[in-house]
Amino acid sequence: MDFEKLTREMRRLALEAGDAIMAIYGQDDFEVEAKDDDSPVTAADKAADRIISDGLRAAFPDTMLVTEEQAATHEMQADTFLIVDPLDGTKEFIHRRGDFTVNIAYVEDGVPTRGVVYAPAKGRMFFTGAAGQSVEETGPLAKDNVGPLTPISVSEPDNAALMVVASKSHRDQATDDYIGKYQVKDMKSAGSSLKFCLVATGEADIYPRLGRTMEWDTAAGHAVLAGAGGQVLRFDDLTPLRYGKQTYANPFFIATAPGVTLHQG
Repeated sequence: MDFEKLTREMRRLALEAGDAIMAIYGQDDFEVEAKDDDSPVTAADKAADRIISDGLRAAFPDTMLVTEEQAATHEMQADTFLIVDPLDGTKEFIHRRGDFTVNIAYVEDGVPTRGVVYAPAKGRMFFTGAAGQSVEETGPLAKDNVGPLTPISVSEPDNAALMVVASKSHRDQATDDYIGKYQVKDMKSAGSSLKFCLVATGEADIYPRLGRTMEWDTAAGHAVLAGAGGQVLRFDDLTPLRYGKQTYANPFFIATAPGVTLHQG
């Protein structure tokens, strides 16, 4: 894989998809449909998916592509592939809360090694560079001109005063019970894969997820976190979360800075 090209194309396509999403987000009203699993989908999901999938297939025709909005791709299996959630946090989008992202990732041998997470309503862009180091791009975000890049890194956590981030739309008692095992200084909630990015930048130390997710929900954020020195571990045995699983469903997991003393579930 040409990682310079991969980074360039993933970043550009995320920005193009973000423009399409925000054009629909700015409308007075938009239609919300239900998929087969009863999860919501909008015209923004579909428009962003077309832009990203067409662009990736043109740029990387020999690499398998899995995308949330194309069910046929969920039947494909490989250890190395591209994986996309064109609009992660559709509920946040529908309720106009801003915490939604465009997620594009590259998985190598079951491990997300490159990824882009773009939050168009917040103007925040995170990605792994060609060498694998994660950065946040600041300033005006232009498709053909990369702005100032700030390398990001996980925190050096104080286990007596941890910063915790949890899901905004999927918080439950089991999550609260698990968080209660830690000494928590402060807690914040966020939607979509922004939670991974908050751990990657050191704005949070740990993000536990005790709920259903799919690999397209997590791969890009996982790559950004890994490129900032963080890790994503299975909740049950604290082994690294792997990708390319049949059905692309994830087990419960913990995204964390390495310095956090973890409790098993």
